[in-house]
Amino acid sequence: MSGPQRPVPPTPPTPRRWWQTGGARVGAVVAVPVLGLLNDRLGGLMLLVALTLLWWRNPWPKKGRFVATVVAMALFGAVLPEQPTPAPTAGSAHVTPPARPSYVPGAARTTPEATMPTLPDFTGDSLDVAFPRSRKKGFTVAYRDASEQKREVTARSLWKVCFQQVGGTPEEPTVDFAVVRREEPCPRYEGRAVPWPVMPEVVWKTWRAAVAKVVAAGVPEDRLHADTAYLNDVLPAEGEYDDWRVCVQDPAEGDPVTDEVYLVTLSLSSPDHGCPAPDRGRDAYLPDRDDDGDPDYLDPYPDDRNRTRLYPDGRPSGSDGSGSSSGGGDGWSICHHTRWC
Repeated sequence: MSGPQRPVPPTPPTPRRWWQTGGARVGAVVAVPVLGLLNDRLGGLMLLVALTLLWWRNPWPKKGRFVATVVAMALFGAVLPEQPTPAPTAGSAHVTPPARPSYVPGAARTTPEATMPTLPDFTGDSLDVAFPRSRKKGFTVAYRDASEQKREVTARSLWKVCFQQVGGTPEEPTVDFAVVRREEPCPRYEGRAVPWPVMPEVVWKTWRAAVAKVVAAGVPEDRLHADTAYLNDVLPAEGEYDDWRVCVQDPAEGDPVTDEVYLVTLSLSSPDHGCPAPDRGRDAYLPDRDDDGDPDYLDPYPDDRNRTRLYPDGRPSGSDGSGSSSGGGDGWSICHHTRWC
């Protein structure tokens, strides 16, 4: 006769995966408007993910799932940008025939003709400014890429107006905006290439003359950068190298200065020293007898390696050229081969 049987412990529930938790479902709903603000396609994709998580193996009551679905769709609709009216093409223009005036015998009063509402000139303004202001005045707005690339215009704050054309009727006015990205110059005519500035030839011109020529070509002055043509040379204070000559320019003559060119660099040299030989490139140094990093014309102690412009009383302990850390005069030198000194 067998004894009393022990109760069988209940089987622990199978742990749910992270995407089956309530937090993941709520997070998916919240992510719908966030991604929708960045891109309407990303927002739509996230909405599909959220609906899948809400209705597939979700232990929530049906009413809760329905409410969450309505909330997700409402949030996506709130951030979805309004679709612009397609701009009419030349072959699809519809001409409304003029209406025949009706004659009423004995009519003494005439109805005043409706006038087209006025619209400010938004040329040069952000599309994000032109769009809502035009809508506020009752215009139906359409916009398109003004360049030859015919790109899709998304994120209105990243585009600016180059051309605008008002049409329609006084009762239903329309405006078409042709736009380019904010950092791009407008083409001369719609459908042409973006006219990036072309780098002029400025080699051997003074810094002052080179800046004037590059700016005249359409490059903003704040994108110009002065550098030294010799690695161990030092530019004087701003305004004191106006008469220095350009030895190297980057970009080269004829290259477009696009938005990918962060700085236009002009490498300069004093007229007393001239430019490095073309075959030296950027690996050129001015004479430095004591090999302390200071070119001889700037070094108050050209024959004393231990004293420089920065250390007239001698280098601090451990930083002079005689120590093993700096190397001998015939070996590698941190001052000669780098710009740290």
